[in-house]
Amino acid sequence: MNLFQNAKFFTTVNHLKDLPDTPAEIAFVGRSNAGKSSAINTLTNHVRLAYVSKTPGRTQHINFFELAGGQFMVDLPGYGYAQVPEAVRAHWVKLLGDYLQTRRQLIGLVLIMDARHPLKALDVQMLDFFHITGRPVHILLSKADKLSKNDQIKTLGAVKKSLKPYMERQSVSVQLFSSLKKQGIEEVNQVVGGWFAAHHEEVANMQTADEREAD
Repeated sequence: MNLFQNAKFFTTVNHLKDLPDTPAEIAFVGRSNAGKSSAINTLTNHVRLAYVSKTPGRTQHINFFELAGGQFMVDLPGYGYAQVPEAVRAHWVKLLGDYLQTRRQLIGLVLIMDARHPLKALDVQMLDFFHITGRPVHILLSKADKLSKNDQIKTLGAVKKSLKPYMERQSVSVQLFSSLKKQGIEEVNQVVGGWFAAHHEEVANMQTADEREAD
């Protein structure tokens, strides 16, 4: 089953005070032009759910999409694109940072990296920044079709080796992904579906504990 199949646009916000009250959400983030919008469109089987632009840095707001079962997917602004006014860039950085570190409903992060240029300095900064939340991260090495099968295997192995320190201190996983070849969709579904299932179980256990205390 494709968790993302019937995703519908819900709302867009430009300030934390306007964030909707959702039960649980996962977020997609990545360097500008890493293939984030294409990955979202592929996962949802929708041509233009997330706008794909030839101009990196187009996503300037936090965009919410509702998934089946009342769960939510969030498309965050791309980072690392300098050719925007400084005031706008500063706003993005603060909005993105505050959302990632303070959003109670955020249960996991899908981090998009171009398979040809993984783990750039800003990607590592993002991993370090999100680490303090203790929440899981799943990395998509996008545009894998641009690499030969042999290079795909080598790249995946090298990234996993580099991520070892992160894997030891929080849940970090990585996979190859190609929007063009529709490669890796099932794996993303399994990982994110697992996050939502674990969250629902945690909420149910807390409710049971509260009911016992009330008795």
